[in-house]
Amino acid sequence: MNLIGREREQAELLRLFHSGEPEFVMLYGRRRVGKTFLIRRLFGKNFCFYMTGIANAGREQQLSNFRQTMQSFCKRLAIKQPADWFEAFALLRQLIERSKADRKVIFLDELPWMDTPKSGLVSALEHFWNGWASDRNDVMLIVCGSAASWLVKNIEANKGGLHNRLTAKIRLQPFTLHEAELFLRRKGLRWDAAKVAQCYMAFGGIPYYLNLLNKDKSLAENMDALFSGDNGLLANEFEHLYASLFTHSEEYVEIVRILSRKKTGFTREEIVRLTKRPDGGSLTRRLNDLCDCGLVQRYLAHGSISAMYRMVDFYTLFYFHFLQNPTTSAQIVWQQKMLTPAYTTWCGLAFERLCFAHLSQIKRALGIEGISTVTYALYKDNAQIDMVIERSDKVVNLCEIKFTDLPYSLSKREAELIRNRMAVLNNTFKTRRTISTVLLTNTKAIKNTHYNSIIDKNITLDDLLKP
Repeated sequence: MNLIGREREQAELLRLFHSGEPEFVMLYGRRRVGKTFLIRRLFGKNFCFYMTGIANAGREQQLSNFRQTMQSFCKRLAIKQPADWFEAFALLRQLIERSKADRKVIFLDELPWMDTPKSGLVSALEHFWNGWASDRNDVMLIVCGSAASWLVKNIEANKGGLHNRLTAKIRLQPFTLHEAELFLRRKGLRWDAAKVAQCYMAFGGIPYYLNLLNKDKSLAENMDALFSGDNGLLANEFEHLYASLFTHSEEYVEIVRILSRKKTGFTREEIVRLTKRPDGGSLTRRLNDLCDCGLVQRYLAHGSISAMYRMVDFYTLFYFHFLQNPTTSAQIVWQQKMLTPAYTTWCGLAFERLCFAHLSQIKRALGIEGISTVTYALYKDNAQIDMVIERSDKVVNLCEIKFTDLPYSLSKREAELIRNRMAVLNNTFKTRRTISTVLLTNTKAIKNTHYNSIIDKNITLDDLLKP
């Protein structure tokens, strides 16, 4: 399958490839987001060496894997097992020196898995880059991994010899709604906008999950097949996802379980109280790790000096809403779930997250792409505002987010609630702001009397589906 989207990442990687300079590139992002696929599609024909670490393997197994991989690139030579990573990188240096390619691309995939206890991997990598590779204008070293926290700590924020040695850092984000639709169409799934959105709200823009969908089945049938019973390919995905990313993953799961309870998330102090764990460095590391991996977002609410942490991973939130109970995960029967109040609640919450994940499309629809903004949800004085877009031009967009099966019709009561929210928002700012009301809906809203009296703009799912 050809690449879909990733235009900016492709352009940056190709720029680095053709730079004529030594390049040390770190590529990271959520597990299953397509990091390896991107690099292999761009540079597969230019690999001088490409190795993938082994999950949950010891140092000897990792070095044996290195030897076997090296042998595949040096078929005419007998490669001996390196005693340590210093010897391994010495062999890699010899391989590069023998290569006649104009550009030598070295791709070390799942590098965090190679760093077993007391392995010396980081020191050996440091010696390889600083002592030799950084002086060669024909070398492009790409390190990659799903355990983004390891890469950030040991490569980007390294306080030793690798300090400030990266020449580029690229975070691969999930597909946008538009890219997800293109991906599904490429697979032959020609669903309407509503089905694409519901699919996205469950899986997020994760290519691996989307690629498992069967074009001969409906969305509901696909959900049942993927999540139900022992044969469901995603039946145990939650456990595998967190175990592959974190040591002592149960401590991270405890945090995300709490964060999934409230769409705006919690402060650090609230997380300490709810987990009943000490407020110290270990909690800081866990929260940073979750943010680095793209599962949790750290943000500042208006007027607050305490950071908030909220879940932004669609699949994790879907899991906690529908799959965590063992009595239901064995047999979801998604078509039955779609008839329950729990499904309606989930749709509303998931659509809000979808809107927050597509702020650039919302800004484009509002015609404010070039204006600096801060976006957040606001709970104040018993008023709940789904989304506030605070703009540098002294205008504030108050956004109401509604997901309904039929075209949304604003009632008299809801119009009065919006007026109350406008008053609360006005009192929130020290200086006078112009408040513009926006209705974010999955279908076009009905422009009745109440709509015309209070709403300035209606943004729909079709706007979010634009590139």
